[in-house]
Amino acid sequence: MRNDKGFSLIELLVVIAVILIIAAIAIPNFLSSRLRANETSAVASLRVINNAAVTYSITYPDLGFPAQLTALGGASPCSGSSTQACLIDDQLAQGGKAGYTFVWTGDGAVPSVTFLVTATPQVVGGSGKLMYCTDQTSVIHYDPSGSGCTGASQVLQ
Repeated sequence: MRNDKGFSLIELLVVIAVILIIAAIAIPNFLSSRLRANETSAVASLRVINNAAVTYSITYPDLGFPAQLTALGGASPCSGSSTQACLIDDQLAQGGKAGYTFVWTGDGAVPSVTFLVTATPQVVGGSGKLMYCTDQTSVIHYDPSGSGCTGASQVLQ
């Protein structure tokens, strides 16, 4: 009478093969979900920046829109001023969030009446596929190539 305890090598190999097949299916889905989440976060961040820019221009009418993105943020604790308005979180004010880089371009005038904010994926195809931008009109545009969004790009619906 033979009393074998444990699993045979074949049984272990079958289990490992099943695990590898499941992982091969799940990992690409996870990566694409993360990419879509980064893109959604970038659009939401642009909306936050638009709202903060309008609030800033109402609060400081003699300046108009801020000269740079960092003026909308502020370290914690923060007391609002024209150089640190405390309207957006400091990570976003520094120009990076959720795999995207945000760049503010002002018109250089005082009071400033126009601006352009671009959100570019840090790794095109890795952290995001689309480049987004917005201006003082609060309309969000996107560029499918991820390389060059302007006010003339496609409008996000």
